[in-house]
Amino acid sequence: MNQLSKFLLIVSALLAFAANFTQAKRPNIILILTDDQDKDSIGAYGGDVWTPNLDRMAEEGMLFHNGFVTSTVCTPSRYAFLTGRYPSRSSSEIFLEENPEGQQAFPSFNMGLEPDNMNVAAMLSKAGYRTGFVGKYHASGVEGLRKPSDYEAHGLKYIAKDAKASDEMNEAFRFNELQYRKMLTGRGFDWAKNIYMGNLQKPYNQHNLEWTVDAALEFIEDSVGSGKAEKPFYLHFCTTLVHGPDGSWSRSIAEPLVSGSGVLESSIVPEGMLSRKEILNELNQRNLDPAKGHAGYSWIDSGVGAILAKLKKLGIDDNTLVIFTADHGSRLKGSLYDIDGASVPFIMRWPGKVKADVESSELVQSIDIVATAFGLGEVTLPKQYVLDGRSMAPLFGGKPSDSWRDYLYLELGFSRAIRTQEFKYIATRYPEEHLIEIRNGDPAKLPALLSPINRAGIGTRGSANPNFYYDDALFRIEKDQREMKNLVNDPEYSVALKEMKQLLIKTIETTDRPYGELVPGGNATAPRQAVEQQELTRRMKIQGKRVTLPN
Repeated sequence: MNQLSKFLLIVSALLAFAANFTQAKRPNIILILTDDQDKDSIGAYGGDVWTPNLDRMAEEGMLFHNGFVTSTVCTPSRYAFLTGRYPSRSSSEIFLEENPEGQQAFPSFNMGLEPDNMNVAAMLSKAGYRTGFVGKYHASGVEGLRKPSDYEAHGLKYIAKDAKASDEMNEAFRFNELQYRKMLTGRGFDWAKNIYMGNLQKPYNQHNLEWTVDAALEFIEDSVGSGKAEKPFYLHFCTTLVHGPDGSWSRSIAEPLVSGSGVLESSIVPEGMLSRKEILNELNQRNLDPAKGHAGYSWIDSGVGAILAKLKKLGIDDNTLVIFTADHGSRLKGSLYDIDGASVPFIMRWPGKVKADVESSELVQSIDIVATAFGLGEVTLPKQYVLDGRSMAPLFGGKPSDSWRDYLYLELGFSRAIRTQEFKYIATRYPEEHLIEIRNGDPAKLPALLSPINRAGIGTRGSANPNFYYDDALFRIEKDQREMKNLVNDPEYSVALKEMKQLLIKTIETTDRPYGELVPGGNATAPRQAVEQQELTRRMKIQGKRVTLPN
């Protein structure tokens, strides 16, 4: 080998080392996403609960009081967490079948990640990250399958809604879980394990947080070993907790072998996580009833503790950004109200990079997490990638940023909203074909038909607020946090109403979709065309799916 060749070889090696060194300095990123969790289930937000690890996360990082999701049911919300864009922008096949271009969009349980893989996992993977997914997906576009032929079409084994436990059913769960992993790796993730496609399914419909935490720890440890240390990692960790009634969590604790892959051969206690018995003992010592929510809240917290302990043990704590949040609230899911609906727990920790023990009131949103990951990961996005979120890096110092946004946009089904620091404006507009259903519908079905997602149960939880069945609502949030006093007809707030509508129009126009009279076109219609039906519905007694008509 001549001197020139040796020189070039040395330069090449140095460049490779420099590239790997630079790459390693990019942070690892972990998103911990819970299901149906309200702020008062966490001690750091003032809840009378036992959540020592989340409270420590807040003390060692930032706690956001104005953290929001884009939508308040699973699928559109999770789509936004995976893409960084508004759900109504979805171009997935199932969404476009229901929402042809040029028509008013209805973002609900009707979308999945697109096959072009314009999502957080695929982009980070191309930029040199190792990407992993664990837990509940619910954004594939194939959840809620009912017919055997639907299962077969997706290469899955049929599971009936009322399936009974059996060896055959156990094998079906195991087989399907392996297929779910393939679906996720087909959507850009390098690694996927212990997956729930959607909500828990009978007959194995008990939560098993340890099963998912165990996979998360495996991914983290494997990402920093086996010669992968030069690659930063991104983990999308989604627990099924705390979806479902409070009592279901304490009942699940008594079933350690039930998982999304059927019945396990032995129970799992991940390193750094309290056993279920230890969690219950801690609650008992504090006089906190497991059947009244506390089993779920403290169970999640113990899982967070295991992940933080693993980062510390592996020596990567200082180079890992951990974000904890929820896909939406529980009590007012299916609406666009703040408390227990669109405003969710939002805690961010990165020792030495995110200022510790800071409480922020800045308006941040689920779509910002993807944007933050792209910024920190030095991702070069293709021109066709649509990103609505903004990197939260300017907020890491703990001080308000002059360049930060001053409003948020929310959407769900027939409803849209704008949220500023001072006001919230919610609009509900029904497209032509749905107005026909409302006018011709059974009166007992009106609460569902008039709800944002055209659904009873979770769709009508917002009826706890007296302003739910109106076309327009304006609230002064700083004085009316529970959004009870509708100011839409108050002359004093006419200017504010006009400004909020303009912000809504400005945002919706970027989605290339019509909406009511605000952005005319397609099947969009003007408001006040279901006034009689709305007035009747406001007089009904609505309890879950049960409706009592007025005399």
